[in-house]
Amino acid sequence: MSTTRGAGRADERIEAIRRFNRFYTQRIGVLRPRLLDSAFSLTEARVLYELAHRAAPSAGELRRELDLDAGYLSRILGAFERRGLITRAPSPNDARRSHFSLTARGRRAFASLDREAREQIASLLADRSAGEQHRLLGAMQAIEAVLENRPEGDRSYLLRPHRPGDIGWVVQRHGVLYAQEYGWDETFEGFVADIAGRFLRSHDPSRERCWIAERNHENVGCVFLVAHSATVAKLRLLLVEPSARGLGIGTRLVDECIRFARHAGYRKVTLWTNSVLRAARRIYEEAGFRLLAEEPHHSFGRDLVGQTWELALRSANAPTARE
Repeated sequence: MSTTRGAGRADERIEAIRRFNRFYTQRIGVLRPRLLDSAFSLTEARVLYELAHRAAPSAGELRRELDLDAGYLSRILGAFERRGLITRAPSPNDARRSHFSLTARGRRAFASLDREAREQIASLLADRSAGEQHRLLGAMQAIEAVLENRPEGDRSYLLRPHRPGDIGWVVQRHGVLYAQEYGWDETFEGFVADIAGRFLRSHDPSRERCWIAERNHENVGCVFLVAHSATVAKLRLLLVEPSARGLGIGTRLVDECIRFARHAGYRKVTLWTNSVLRAARRIYEEAGFRLLAEEPHHSFGRDLVGQTWELALRSANAPTARE
């Protein structure tokens, strides 16, 4: 009896998952011959995405990442090459291997596809309240965590735009953490409040953004990207709570800034930090920023060494070396 009941429950769960799969694939249009009414199938679009976010990958890298048949992938890459979307170059270490990169035409094709995908998801979310969107993202996060065998409450987190109350949290946590960890005084909290307040009053959503990292329904990190000029953006106020460090959140926040800056048409991203913030400096270095200048100063009750860093963006939608 218990065996029969257990089998019945398993069947119900299997059918529930299959029902969800049918619903979601139909909702986002992946069953159509061409994705988003573009010239690409779903698989071709996925290959294009990897080419846009990797530095000259080999066919072997793409095959392993996407779990594709070698012959099938070869045909896709061959078609891309004939259409002028990619170039191939022999590996300097093994002439039998080739590395692939997007051409200018390929980058334009990816940019168009990426824009359409973003607009599709934006449309999907448009009529949902902030609470409904939060529930949806949380459910997706839970699915990803379970299927990757990651404890949901352990390492998983989500990034989202700021909501009412978040900017106050940013100011408060900067004040508390920098006092605790570096002995900075309350003038630093005022410094952060000025930056955050200006953002809240007058930011341009198409060119400036705040990201909040959330874990177990609590804020654990933040970063801002703001305009410095028409072609230069500034990365500001990167913070990760001590309880969430080591999860890659800081790196992910910086990567999101870089990706957004490129799509917004900036040519450079700059930032100002202090030499004592070693963990943040490592993240900036790994992301490709280079140190331009250092200058001693006395601020926030401490003698510090300020640093200016810069990252050149090759072109809109072009991948960085890190990606």
